[in-house]
Amino acid sequence: MHHRKPIDLSLIVPVYDCSGRMSRTIAHLTRFLDAARMPTELVLVNDCSPSRETALLLSEVAQRPDVRVLENKRNRGKGYSVTRGILSGLGKYRVFTDADLAYPLDEVWKIVGRLEAGADVAIACRVLPDSQYEMSSSYLRYLYTRHLMSRAFNQLVRCTLLPGVLDTQAGLKGFTAAAANAVYSRVRIEGFGFDLECLFIARRLGLQVEQVPVRFRYDDEPSTVRFVRDAGTMAADLARIRWRGWTGGYEATIS
Repeated sequence: MHHRKPIDLSLIVPVYDCSGRMSRTIAHLTRFLDAARMPTELVLVNDCSPSRETALLLSEVAQRPDVRVLENKRNRGKGYSVTRGILSGLGKYRVFTDADLAYPLDEVWKIVGRLEAGADVAIACRVLPDSQYEMSSSYLRYLYTRHLMSRAFNQLVRCTLLPGVLDTQAGLKGFTAAAANAVYSRVRIEGFGFDLECLFIARRLGLQVEQVPVRFRYDDEPSTVRFVRDAGTMAADLARIRWRGWTGGYEATIS
């Protein structure tokens, strides 16, 4: 892309299997771009999505001068896609959010505001007192099971890896360009455990990490089996991160 002026914000959105929702997502993202209060680019990372509808919509929106679409040659995982998007961003602030837009896009400016105020890393935190969420009554069981399991896992994370970080897995995080390059050049995990890894690296590098209250909504209820499976994978990732930290695995960047 040829820009008339430097980009202040790169918004990165990893995309995979968004059938039935991608049209809405693209509409919200393009409105966000049109109303942005600073020069902004949108970086969409297609993780080899099987949806033909998604591919067509990405091809169409890529015609905009403020949008780039990166294509993974094979399915690599959310961590790989976010890392690729963050490192390719041109903005002095790099923010990623999920394609389901569970966090209203106005919340992006809360993250940017903290970065502008001096934070190196700003992360959404769903459990702060000022955070708000939307959920239909049909998800009350989900709230009970998922919330309890999430809190138990996060307690483990705080005790073993990231003391003081209340919500490691929120899908809205922002970095200054310098912090993004320093952190994501060291990230190795390609799946969902990358959130733990990037925050651990940020702490190891002495970066200022701030937690931000946000609004969010629950649109989807994963099965208990899937949640337990994912939690098991993340527990294994936690152990790998701890081991790499002990053995100096994050001292050098990955070429």
